[in-house]
Amino acid sequence: AGNIFDLVEKFAGYGFNKSHSAAYGLVSYQTAWLKAHYPAPFMAAVLSADMHNTDKVVTLIEEVRTMKLRLDAPDVNTSEFKFTVNDEGRIIYGLGAIKGVGEGPVEAITEARQHGPFKDLFDFCARVDLKRINKRTLDGLIRSGALDRLGPYFHDEQKAYQANIDRNRAVLLTAMEEAIKAAEQTARTQDSGHSDLFGGLFVEADADVYANHRKAKELTLKERLKGEKDTLGLYLTGHPIDEYEGEIRRFARQRIIDLKPARDTQTVAGMIIALRVMKNKKGDKMGFITLDDRSGRIEASLFSEAFHAAQSLLQTDAMVVVEGEVSNDDFSGGLKLRVKRVMSMEDARTNLAESLRLKLHAKDLKGDQLRWLGELLKRHRGACPITMDYTSPDAKALLQFGEGWRIDPADALIQALRDQFGRDNVFLQYR
Repeated sequence: AGNIFDLVEKFAGYGFNKSHSAAYGLVSYQTAWLKAHYPAPFMAAVLSADMHNTDKVVTLIEEVRTMKLRLDAPDVNTSEFKFTVNDEGRIIYGLGAIKGVGEGPVEAITEARQHGPFKDLFDFCARVDLKRINKRTLDGLIRSGALDRLGPYFHDEQKAYQANIDRNRAVLLTAMEEAIKAAEQTARTQDSGHSDLFGGLFVEADADVYANHRKAKELTLKERLKGEKDTLGLYLTGHPIDEYEGEIRRFARQRIIDLKPARDTQTVAGMIIALRVMKNKKGDKMGFITLDDRSGRIEASLFSEAFHAAQSLLQTDAMVVVEGEVSNDDFSGGLKLRVKRVMSMEDARTNLAESLRLKLHAKDLKGDQLRWLGELLKRHRGACPITMDYTSPDAKALLQFGEGWRIDPADALIQALRDQFGRDNVFLQYR
């Protein structure tokens, strides 16, 4: 009896009867056939089935991109609650997959648009039931891109719009309060049965509803992508590496897709999208990270010494610069990277940049601006030198700041300088 029980127990660990095997085989065949012959509807259905599991959605959208299917951002004028496919065969993002947007708000949107598409944010707020869509939901819709087409800078030409996407969303976020108040005022007036004495009297049909908000400070790439990550769980309109692309190519000349096996040390930059920590037989910790630079991905291994040196930098979504040896991975059939050193973007700049370069005219440093610059630099002390291309009506010179003015070239400092003096006037000079 004991011998027979051991056999039964072993089989129970993974026993599959014929009816199970037949059913699974049939479903596998059907889904494989649908994926091959109707890829867009199939992927839309799979995404809809797991739309509330953000991690699953992220994985499936990677598959959509690998299959070279077109995926449109969510849009309050065309999206349904679930993922759908339009007449051109493009998958349209489901509004229900936006964090914080449940069935109630989506029903309010689809009911309101039955009378025609929304024209702008003010029209949207006036027509949807604001008892079912609160301010937080509206903020999520804007940051996810679902209201992009209602903004003042939207163009159907994708390239033209891409250039204005950050201004567009900034104006929508700034105008949100006014749009909600205007809609509530209109609703109160209608509920009371009275007409507003001046309501609509001086409003022209083609009036610019965004006139008060067009000077809103445009979002940075980082803010836009963070908004998408917070609401969708992924970056939809760009990649965090885009902000550093021109700079990175000065010290990490190859993209991941261009890497080749070699014994020489190679430098690559990217974002950590996955991280695993394990212990070897001696009990020492080692790490495995997946790097993504938009061109491709590679798994990088850090053995005990390299792992302990870089442990504080190894976080999901962190941008890092990695030096190591690239070789073939017999297990996956791709490439693998054995890491020797990991640097943050700030470390790479300090170690590899010659200086932080400012191009300024005398008029840029009038009044309190010179004092503001001095105080900003004091808050970011570090090891990177500063040089300035200085121009005045009488002279032109390249000025080298003293040792005491060396800075830490952090993103916050560079962004503050670019906001003040312009993007093209602040850059890192590499050897």
